[in-house]
Amino acid sequence: MLRWGTVDAYLTQRNVRLASAFLCPNPMKYLLLSLAVLLTAASTLSAEDSLIDRRTARVLTPAEQRIFGPKSASLRYDPRMIHAAEIAQQRAQPRMTWRCWKYVKDALLAANVVERRPVTIWARQAGAELAKNYGFKKLRTRNPYAAPVGAVIVYGGNDAGHVELRTEKGFVSDFTSARPYPRPVLGIYVKPA
Repeated sequence: MLRWGTVDAYLTQRNVRLASAFLCPNPMKYLLLSLAVLLTAASTLSAEDSLIDRRTARVLTPAEQRIFGPKSASLRYDPRMIHAAEIAQQRAQPRMTWRCWKYVKDALLAANVVERRPVTIWARQAGAELAKNYGFKKLRTRNPYAAPVGAVIVYGGNDAGHVELRTEKGFVSDFTSARPYPRPVLGIYVKPA
């Protein structure tokens, strides 16, 4: 015969375990739920959400084409891309800070090239996100020296990768350099007009 006290104690312990499992769930459940929410939000964005204004985009002058590189004559530039490179140049640190994608995001946002801050974490993911969500176009070349000024150059590697903007005199992200980053180029992206 069972005593009521024993059954009550069992039910109380079971309820406490169930309540604690419900109130303090596995952190992985939160991570998966957060990831699902982020992916749903990201899938609703499209290139049509970009800020490009075709009325203000223009063809570069011959003098600007000499500065911006040999590939620039065939592209119609959004002037904000060039402005983003200038902003990044002004904000660059004297040495690498390992926050290249943050600095490039800040420059693109400050120049109004993108309406919202890109959400990818790794630099090597920058190109795919910019092309999918912000209307950027991947160029055929993988030569950083052939990239037009303002182009976003994305590098791969075994870690987070690297991303930088092409400038008149070289390359810039969280630091400036006259030479491209010594990694394999995943892609070079511009926002066409």
